[in-house]
Amino acid sequence: MGQDIQQQAFTPADYAEFAEKLSQSHAAMTALLDRPGFGAGAPSIGAELEMSLVDADGRPARINQTLLATMADPAFTAEINRFNLEYNSPPLALSGTPFTQLEAQLGAALDQVRRVAAEHGARPLTVGILPSLRATDLGPEAMTPVARYRVLNQILRAHRGRPFRLNINGADPLQLEADDVTYEGANTSLQVHLKVPPDQFVATYNAAQLALGPMLAIAGNSPLFLQHRLWEETRIVVFKQSVDDRSMQMASAHTASRVGLGSRWWEGSLADCLRTHLETFDPLLPICSDEDIPALIAAGETPRLAEWRTHNGTIWHWNRPVYDDVDGGHLRIEFRVLPAGPTLPDMLANAAFMLGLTRGLAQSLPNMTALPFSKVEFNMYRGAQQGLRAMLCWPTPDGEVQQRDIVPLLHELLPIARSGLLSAGITQAETDARLAIIEARLANGQTGAQWQNAFLTATEQNCSRDEALRRLVNRYDALAQTHQPVHTWPLT
Repeated sequence: MGQDIQQQAFTPADYAEFAEKLSQSHAAMTALLDRPGFGAGAPSIGAELEMSLVDADGRPARINQTLLATMADPAFTAEINRFNLEYNSPPLALSGTPFTQLEAQLGAALDQVRRVAAEHGARPLTVGILPSLRATDLGPEAMTPVARYRVLNQILRAHRGRPFRLNINGADPLQLEADDVTYEGANTSLQVHLKVPPDQFVATYNAAQLALGPMLAIAGNSPLFLQHRLWEETRIVVFKQSVDDRSMQMASAHTASRVGLGSRWWEGSLADCLRTHLETFDPLLPICSDEDIPALIAAGETPRLAEWRTHNGTIWHWNRPVYDDVDGGHLRIEFRVLPAGPTLPDMLANAAFMLGLTRGLAQSLPNMTALPFSKVEFNMYRGAQQGLRAMLCWPTPDGEVQQRDIVPLLHELLPIARSGLLSAGITQAETDARLAIIEARLANGQTGAQWQNAFLTATEQNCSRDEALRRLVNRYDALAQTHQPVHTWPLT
């Protein structure tokens, strides 16, 4: 949820000033997009890896601030709950062997955390939702004591005017209410960033939206929440419901949620798309900088657009447009849909498939927007709920819409992903190695979610669910440390 803040209370004047600075940011973005060379250059990628911290019994270890103080490494930050950390990788060129390089970065980060956490009887675990989590692990005492999380919690709760409500169907349906956003902190993900030139951004962003359903179906790794069996990728619905700031009236009127896909395909100018994206949602944190945005634009310089970035950081779309002023300024797509884990090879295979499929669809399926956007949202939720049992709505080359079984559809999408990776200059060997993991997972049907469910079924025949989940976490961790992809994991 971003960097910490200093200001913790806001007045109507603060919101008015912020609105003016946001208007200046919109005008600046339009000017930047018209500036020759803005955002040009070769594609690059980066990643943010969130991880859980667990003790010897596989239970949450609330020590993130202790570890941060010991490591003193700015690449690591605290997440909303005290048993989570995030690592931010430096950017890499999307050519050659970027996933091998990123795997090395993430592996070194996890090794660093593991060494320091071991001094406190803890360890990192990369899994979409920690299976051993209990309701008593969440709540105000679980929140990392930094101002940003405390203020966001207060503002979101005040906007909503009632407790947050989770209502999730599954094998063991879950219903509960919460007065804070720490339930969102149960989620951990691998968020991948792709730098995209402005003239390709709208088509690439739309392709990323279309890719979400198939991606979730093959990458599910969050089947358990608070000891309930729920969706293949339960993280999707937990995130949406646990920070939903809409009042009852707004929800009844189908007002857009801050967590989701947006409400339509992007079309028209990129400047208009970005403006609509920001103006759909009320600001939560009206923190103003002293940057003179019009003066910087007039001088041909690149502003930071701190207000734009602060507001955008409170819109949690699964594909989020990101502005950065580095190197004269550029735009990225932040892919937020991928779960953490199970292993580094699995995560890098997921990232490769997601990026390759997005690029490939943008190049090969120009009529994708013939699919009603409501079906894109349908696909995302079906992929998250049902995994490799899902049926999705999919556009044909001639603009028709078909109901497709996910498994044969994924087989057809793999060559598109391969083309998207190769056209970026990624080596044949790197492309084949990463997509081979997706192909093997598809062949035997064992995703991280499927392994967790199968292990739990077998284990709880001889013990309580609580004990079975403890054993699941410890076995999962042992197998993850072998770096063998999840499709190869035994169930014993």
